[in-house]
Amino acid sequence: MAVSEEDYSLYDRVIEDKFLTSQIQLVLLERMTVSRLMPQQDGSVTMDIFHQHGYFDGVLPQDLVRDFVGANQTPTRLEDRFQFGVRYRFVSERMDEDSEAGAVLLAVNNSAVPVQAPAVLDRLAFSRVGRTLKNDQALVYVENRRRDGTGAGFLVWFRRQGQEWELFDTDLVWTMR
Repeated sequence: MAVSEEDYSLYDRVIEDKFLTSQIQLVLLERMTVSRLMPQQDGSVTMDIFHQHGYFDGVLPQDLVRDFVGANQTPTRLEDRFQFGVRYRFVSERMDEDSEAGAVLLAVNNSAVPVQAPAVLDRLAFSRVGRTLKNDQALVYVENRRRDGTGAGFLVWFRRQGQEWELFDTDLVWTMR
């Protein structure tokens, strides 16, 4: 099943509100959604994981958790539908991004002069979005795993205010230093 247009607007909000700075010129995004909440987790996310960890102090609506778990059983390919206002590029776990994220050389008078590389946000991966039955709340997981082995994973909880989705709360799932 394809990712809906409304889901991309939630992904955009997460990127804009949680990760973008004025220096970022390129965002690297995993092409496939993730179906787990921990980097070393075997299999897809389950209801038991939510019960064991008590994310958001255990106050997430059960229909929201159930839909999130159901939506994230199989990874899905993301399409070129992001609109957060900065260049982005899709990557995969097997792909090396050094050519895009590394130093850029500018040819001037037949000599190569190093130019500072663009500030790169390395690399974000998203889950599918889960929703309540009334479609008034949504939940998405995002992780930022960097090449140096550091990173973190977050659950982001949205609530609908009229026609707009508002970022309501964020819970840290894991961190690596």
